[in-house]
Amino acid sequence: MSEERTEISKLGEFGLIDYLTRNNDTKRAGTLLSVGDDGAVIDQFGKQTVISTDMLVEGIHFDLMYTPLKHLGYKSVVVNLSDIYAMMATPTHITLNIAISNRFSVESLDEFYEGVYAACERYNVDLVGGDTTSSNKGLIISITAVGEVTPDKFVTRSGANDGDLVCVTGTLGAAYLGLQLLEREKRIYLENPGVQPDLQQNTHCVGKILKPEARQDMVEWLEEKEVTPTSMIDISDGLSSELIHLCNKSQTGCVLYEDKIPVHDDARNLAYEFKIDPTMCALNGGEDYELLFTVKQEDHEKIAHNSSIYIVGYMTKEEDGRKLKTKGGNIHDLQAQGWNATSNEKN
Repeated sequence: MSEERTEISKLGEFGLIDYLTRNNDTKRAGTLLSVGDDGAVIDQFGKQTVISTDMLVEGIHFDLMYTPLKHLGYKSVVVNLSDIYAMMATPTHITLNIAISNRFSVESLDEFYEGVYAACERYNVDLVGGDTTSSNKGLIISITAVGEVTPDKFVTRSGANDGDLVCVTGTLGAAYLGLQLLEREKRIYLENPGVQPDLQQNTHCVGKILKPEARQDMVEWLEEKEVTPTSMIDISDGLSSELIHLCNKSQTGCVLYEDKIPVHDDARNLAYEFKIDPTMCALNGGEDYELLFTVKQEDHEKIAHNSSIYIVGYMTKEEDGRKLKTKGGNIHDLQAQGWNATSNEKN
């Protein structure tokens, strides 16, 4: 029995929006008016508003051959919320715009929206608006995230100082390696369609690329311990690139220790299988969506007791440059390479 397929043209644009948002229940008290009018109305109750937006394009940022639509919907939300958390703010609302070709049915978009709503539920945010339009080829997703923060308590990329400690909130490199694995299995499948991929031994790495999580827990922990980062950014383009961003904005240099960079055992093993240096995956891989931040040295004792926070280096004077100290004791200039893996490009 073939799967039911409803053409989008049968519903029309407004009918499609009504259908996809039929179960869109608001959760936040500040949502005064949601989907269905010319605009949403939000009351932030005296808080300052943080806004971030991001776009995902099929063939550039994701491949539907191995990305389930529900996972894609979830990830599309999470990568935007991560930017809000990276400013020590709390995300509250999103808007979602999609451009779709006639390849997609109503049922497939329903699956995508299931992932969107799952992320909204997980992070307690409301979907309050958006737009749908046609695309000549493929799927384009654009999400704007709105967050709130206590007045003047937001954290930027520009506040780091000489001597500050450089910290990350979790292990790095797994998402890049998960992508390499999926791309390899895709090539094998295209050459031998009868061969089914076996990903069970690499659920950590595959999960990091297909269904990442934003570090809400770390932001809440820092607030609870009254630790205010001097600068912060989320790791979407790789540790080296993001740390250089902090240095550029803060007008500092840095020293990063290779032996302090955290890599999960599963990622390390997969890197060895691919004959790739695990450290390079962490430095240049991207898509980990961990938080990279700096703190004053007097906060060392507070963060040292959290097993999810790794101190990987420290900030220096700008004229000292941006340096990577290797396990062998050599010192190299830190390079921002980002990643360029198959069709997924990050610069």
